[in-house]
Amino acid sequence: MSDTSATVIGGPKRVLVLDDEAIILMDLEFSLQDEGFEPVIANTVERALELIEEQAPHAAVLDVNLGHGRTCEPVAERLRALGVPFLLHTGDLERRGELVTGFDAPIVSKPSAPDEIAQALRKL
Repeated sequence: MSDTSATVIGGPKRVLVLDDEAIILMDLEFSLQDEGFEPVIANTVERALELIEEQAPHAAVLDVNLGHGRTCEPVAERLRALGVPFLLHTGDLERRGELVTGFDAPIVSKPSAPDEIAQALRKL
């Protein structure tokens, strides 16, 4: 494997992906697998928190706005408490406000090429 591999001792890096759009989740899941990551996907805050408690990921990709006024904030706070790095994957850059800037996390804007996400994850 190359030095840009997404593996760690014992296997690929586990990456939580949280997004409310099924097509984006599927695309990221397959793309991250192709890049050597082990994606675990969630389309709700509750499911993401369950996955974190089952086994903390090495990193995460979080959509900021999850529809119906919900955001990724509870997930980001839990990841931060565990010391897990994350990036924000959002199409809402113009309305990001204090919530997004307060996370102090890298931002990859939607739409983005899957390799952009993989590259940003490797930088975490």
